[in-house]
Amino acid sequence: MSKDLTNSHVDRKNVLNNNLAIKELYGQLGFEGLFFEGKYRFTKQQLVNYFDVDSRTIERLLEVHSVEIAENGYEVFTGNRLRNLRNAFLDVSDTNVGDMGQRSKHEIFSLKSPSIGIFSFKGFLNIGMLLGDSERAKELRSAILNIVIDVINRKLGGKTKFINQREEEFLTSAIREHNYRQEFTNALNAFIVPNKFKYAQLTDKIYVSIFKENAKEYRQILNLNSKESVRATMYSEVLDIIASYENGFAKFLRKRFESLQRKLTLKEAHHVFKEYEEQMSDAYEPLQEKAKGIMASRDMVFRDALHEKLKEYLGIVSSTDFDKFLGEKSKALEERLEENKEVFKRLKDR
Repeated sequence: MSKDLTNSHVDRKNVLNNNLAIKELYGQLGFEGLFFEGKYRFTKQQLVNYFDVDSRTIERLLEVHSVEIAENGYEVFTGNRLRNLRNAFLDVSDTNVGDMGQRSKHEIFSLKSPSIGIFSFKGFLNIGMLLGDSERAKELRSAILNIVIDVINRKLGGKTKFINQREEEFLTSAIREHNYRQEFTNALNAFIVPNKFKYAQLTDKIYVSIFKENAKEYRQILNLNSKESVRATMYSEVLDIIASYENGFAKFLRKRFESLQRKLTLKEAHHVFKEYEEQMSDAYEPLQEKAKGIMASRDMVFRDALHEKLKEYLGIVSSTDFDKFLGEKSKALEERLEENKEVFKRLKDR
């Protein structure tokens, strides 16, 4: 899916929050900074040299996008901190800092200014994403998008469809949802006259109510084959609200059955679901909003999949989310099953 790093703050943020990709980018780009106070540092002049632009161009970006660039590590150094950084820059070997082998160290780093703006590596990337006319910046943006996709695919062995299963909460949510699903299907069996379409149609009602897509549409967006389970690809938060819907509707349907003292037709069941949806709309609205935002944003970043009906909910994927699905705590489902098989067995048999 095409991403516009120049014009989209969300797309830029979703790259810069991906710490795994940032490490890979630093290694592959070969534009080395000075490691100081735990970050790689770059001067404005180094960025001017790298992108082959006038310094005033960088200054304009700093003025227009000051908050964003500051969030990504741009700082103004003064006093003792500046003195220590200046000494570190002037002491470093020419071969250790990008472009310093081709320029005077004094030209790269002013000896007289009482304050100097310094970029982190993320700040450098941020500038590259914002520079519209620089050929070097265009090349950088292309490299960024390719590397980001490559990093995710390598981390997951190409199995991005099931990246949702790598977070710690997925398995407990999946087991909990499975149990409530059973109560839902039992209710459809007990309270609706036999009809082979009732399970699929009422499941689609739940999906559309939560995230505007039926099962067929969802399959097409994620390119799932007939043997791949829709719910096996859903994030834990989405499974939780589905479980809530299934449990609530099962109880609501039981009450209607007891009131009528007979089984409902499928058409009647659709009307009952509409009543249930309307009565619960205020309670479910915050969870629906959360589910839509999670699906739209994470699927765009992790699966390169766009939910057209959820475009308005596209947002920023936090660095916490990247760590959750790609970081050290993320694990394949098989590993979690093996490590926690006794716990999950008790959950399943509750």
